Amino acid sequence: MDNLELVRVRELEVAVRIWHPNAPRTLLAWHGLARHGGDFAALARELGPSWRILAPDTPGRGLSSWSLFPAHDYLYSHYMTVAAALLDHFDLERVPWLGTSMGGLLGILLAAHDEHHARIERLIINDVGPELEQEGLISLSSYFTMPHRFSTFSDLLQELKRHYTGFGIDSDEAWRELALNSARRLPDGNWTFHYDPRIVEQFVHDTPRDTWADWRAIRCPLMVIRGADSPLLSQAVVQRMHEEQPSLVSFEVPGCGHAPMLDRATQVEPIRAFLSKPHAAFRPVTREEAPFWIRGWHWLRRLLTP
Repeated sequence: MDNLELVRVRELEVAVRIWHPNAPRTLLAWHGLARHGGDFAALARELGPSWRILAPDTPGRGLSSWSLFPAHDYLYSHYMTVAAALLDHFDLERVPWLGTSMGGLLGILLAAHDEHHARIERLIINDVGPELEQEGLISLSSYFTMPHRFSTFSDLLQELKRHYTGFGIDSDEAWRELALNSARRLPDGNWTFHYDPRIVEQFVHDTPRDTWADWRAIRCPLMVIRGADSPLLSQAVVQRMHEEQPSLVSFEVPGCGHAPMLDRATQVEPIRAFLSKPHAAFRPVTREEAPFWIRGWHWLRRLLTP
């Protein structure tokens, strides 16, 4: 991290981690449910000095404030307010958005929103989509609902290795770095994770919505990344995402579940290519121009739909 900016949004302070602050182009990167903006350090290193990376810590995570009113603040509607305020703060009229898991869903909501859609220049979503596997969601919500307390830092490190195996991290150094950035010491000397345990109340208070309708409404260039072993995003859902948005660019990361860490060249180069492609090159694709398997899937759905 090259800089840290602290932005007041209503009653909360939002920390924004910044890499390459003087770079000519900007990418806004938003993390997953129980992570923070520090996860994008390796992405920033791989993309290089031509990209300024702005990576906020969502309220309740990392260096940002914890809310006194979780039922109000730990919701996608409030995260959208935070995102719009940050875009205003950094004077960004339009910006590419990369979101992992929760950050990807937030990007979908912004890109489909009547007021905010024009501010998302292109959207990259990492191991998330308009529909998620219920078993994976239940497992995720159950894990973060439980209190996590460790008597030693080593215990915390081992639990991170167990739970985040889907990140595809393959070096002891990277695991230690993740642990250092994920740990919070408790008053009694024990250890826990960095986030407010009440962030999981989002699963209770957030209003269900038709995210497929949101997906269909998006008009900016789109890219989806899927971990090959993802328990949340299925190949069938990615196929339907292609059907609804035939111009969608996608790639699958071998050896990863939920969610690829985007920390090495093989994962970042496709992102670089997508970000570098001229906007005009992303002409909307008609169904007639779509790949044959998308047309066939669309025909089959029509046939089977009453």
